Amino acid sequence: MQRRLILTAIAALLGMAVTAQAAGPGRSQRNKLTQTQEAYVAAVRWSDFEGAERFIDPAYWQAHPLTDLQRERYRQVQVSNYRERSTSVAADGTIERRVEMGVINRNTLAERTLMVTERWRWDPEAKRWWQVQGLPDLWQGQ
Repeated sequence: MQRRLILTAIAALLGMAVTAQAAGPGRSQRNKLTQTQEAYVAAVRWSDFEGAERFIDPAYWQAHPLTDLQRERYRQVQVSNYRERSTSVAADGTIERRVEMGVINRNTLAERTLMVTERWRWDPEAKRWWQVQGLPDLWQGQ
């Protein structure tokens, strides 16, 4: 009876540990994610897209390097608003965040609101988070 109780308790603890791991990153990783996202948001919010590039996964840049024309397009906009709308944890452990952004064209002063998705992955070797979607697509449907 006592042995069965101990085995049940061990199984429950193992189950909770597996569930906690599947639920997302641990406290240390969450703290680093928060710090990384805050720094990324600050760069994007101030329209410092060159600064925001530091947070993009190097593998993404290798596959999708920005052209001079694309860089110039980012210089033509001013971010007026940046609001997180939802966050979820994917099965592979990446964090998906939906963000509402306000963007003003510096030439026409026309403002648009759009939704963008960010995906963040933990890099265990570098011990940091990378945004794996690239810079936000501010020209959706144009």
